[in-house]
Formats: sequence, C-alpha cells, structure tokens
Amino acid sequence: MGTEKRATGVFSVEQPLWRAVSAFRLLTVVYAVGRYAGNAHHYTHPAAAWAYMAVLTLWTFATVRVFSTKARCGWWWLWADLALIVAGILLTRSFDQTASVDANDVTLPTVRAAATVLGFAVMGGWRPAGAAGLLIGLANIAERGRVTSSNAHNIVLLMVAGVAIGYVIELARASEQTLARALEIQAVTRERERLARDIHDGVLQVLAMVQRRGAEVGGEAAEIGRMAGEQEIALRALIAEGLVPNPSYEAPRRPRRRSDPGEPQDLRALLTPLAGSRVTLSAPGTPVLLPGRAASELSAAVSAAVDNVRKHAGEQAHAWILVEDEPDGVVVSVRDDGPGFAQERLGEAEQEGRLGVSQSIRGRLRDLGGSAEISSAAGQGTEVELRVPRQRVERGSTQ
Repeated sequence: MGTEKRATGVFSVEQPLWRAVSAFRLLTVVYAVGRYAGNAHHYTHPAAAWAYMAVLTLWTFATVRVFSTKARCGWWWLWADLALIVAGILLTRSFDQTASVDANDVTLPTVRAAATVLGFAVMGGWRPAGAAGLLIGLANIAERGRVTSSNAHNIVLLMVAGVAIGYVIELARASEQTLARALEIQAVTRERERLARDIHDGVLQVLAMVQRRGAEVGGEAAEIGRMAGEQEIALRALIAEGLVPNPSYEAPRRPRRRSDPGEPQDLRALLTPLAGSRVTLSAPGTPVLLPGRAASELSAAVSAAVDNVRKHAGEQAHAWILVEDEPDGVVVSVRDDGPGFAQERLGEAEQEGRLGVSQSIRGRLRDLGGSAEISSAAGQGTEVELRVPRQRVERGSTQ
C-alpha cells in the first residue's frame, strides 16, 4: 500500500496522503513557533515554554520521514505524537498568565494539534481520528478549567474535520480496492478470451475437420468423427463458461503480461499466404505498415474470417480480401459468395458456445481499439469489414 503505484497499474491513495500529513506537520509547527514568539512576553515562564516548543519542533522535523509513508509510521508513532500535543496543551496554563489565557484562549501547540488528528485519519479512518480529536478536546477543557465558547468552537471544528477527512479517506480506499479488483477481473477475462481465440483457431478447427472428414469416409472413421464432434461441443461449452467473469475468482499475483509490439510489419506479407485458387487478395502496391502486434492480430482475424467461409459457405465458395490503407487507419474486407445467413444467427451461435466471430474476429479488433462489422443476408453472401484506427494502434502497441 505504501508504494507509488500498484502492480495493477492503479495509483495508490496512500502515498500522497502521507506526504500531505508530513508537510502539514511541518507547516503547523512553524506556525505554532511563530505564534508563541509573538506572545512570549505574556508568559510567566517563557524559558520553560520555549523548551517545550523546541522539543515539539525537533520531534516534528526528526520524524518527517517516519510520517511520510505508512510503511514507516505505525500506531506507536501516532500515539507518541498525540501524547506530546496533549502535554503541551496541559502545560500551557502553567507557563501562561491567567489574563492572557482568558484573552487569547491559545495553547502552545495551537493548530499543530490538527496535524496529529490528520495522521490518525490517514492511518485508520474516521474512528481513530474522532478519538484523537476527542482527547485533544478534553485536554483543552482541562487546561481552561471549564468549557468556553472559544474552546468549544475549536473542539467541534477539530472533531468534524477529523471525522470528515477520515470518512473520505475510507471511501477513497474502498474505491481504490474496487477499481483494483475490477482491473484484475478484466485482465483475467482478457486472458481467457485470448486463450479462447487460440483454441478456436487451432483445436476446435481440427476437431471440426475430423468430424466432417470422418462422416464423409464412414466406417471406423465415422466413429472417430462422432467422438471428435462430442469433444468439440464439450470444449465450446467449457470456453463459453470460462469467459463469464467470476466475482469470487482470485487473480494470480503476477506481473501483467505485456505484448512486445516488435518491428513494423507489412500487412500484405502476412495476408499473402491466404490467397489461393478460391481466395483473391487485393492490396495496395505499397507496403501497409502496422506495429507488429497489430499486424499479427489483424491478419489472424482475417484468417479466421476466411476459415469461416470454407466452413460455413463450403469448399467451393469464393472469397475476396480487399486491403485499404487509409490515412486514419487500415480497413480489410472479406467477402464471399456463399449462401449467407440471418443476422440473428450470430447471437444464437455465441450463446451455443461458437465463439469464432465474437472472439477470433471481434475480440481481436476490440483489443486493438478497432471494430468488426459483419453483414449478411440469406442468399446474398457475407461481408466482414475489419477497421483498425492507425493512431490508436500505434499508441496502444507501444505500452
């Protein structure tokens, strides 16, 4: 908690608050010394009062590093600081003239007491801050010998400020923990989506091919194909279930995995292997350069779209890949002359655990900050348009 930044990438509220406590202690002790210097001629025992102010000043400056971070500061330091403040309040009447006490109603620590309450608020929230404020208030009443309008006003302000600041700090900590938890769940979900894409592009495609070929060959191969089909269904269900974030899941405590963007790559070179007798590739005559990760993910999404043409439109279907290098991004369209499908079929397929479109295509483009538009109608073929904003890709790929 005392670090500047958490492993999740969320800036902690702790360190800035402790720095504020340390700075406030210094400012208030300087103010207290200056305030006493202006009223020292009223004191019956100015030498003793100066001795206390010297101790308070030395203590405050000596513990600057202690009160600058929670890792160094503990409850013992806070209680010692509170004891020194309460002692100064109670000693004020012994050092000051009675007339001056009634006239100025100022104790030796003055606003330095507020810094102590702030330390309790940052350490433990509103309850310890309220307790510290109450003890300081009781010490003020004991020093005066009665409740006056002035010290009652100061006590109320100190209590309200301590409780309010402590409560806000508790809310900030709770919000920080909630955000960190949400980021952990998001990271786990993204990792599951990536694994789902890899499985779909590899294992599921092989199982589907074995099922299809087995049914065509017949005999023992048909039984193997049937078993492959069952495994494909079970694996799709497992992937679909695993992609639902589980709030009770404990994310592994490990550094975030960062993708190496690598050198810029020519998207045309990555898409060329997809061209064939039934796949036509049309691309600009000049290189279409993208950061390495963006080019790889976009080409993988295009490959998934071409695989879907072969799988759903049939081996005889023809596909056309068009690459457009625009000033603000790269657009790749994959169009086929297959039978097409109704638009609502995409949602039904995702519910059935068929995640080729949602993860292998749309998931990849979403991770790149782009979009994937799929349009189709029965008897009119299918067109997939993949758009990657160039500026967002370049910025995101360097993180």
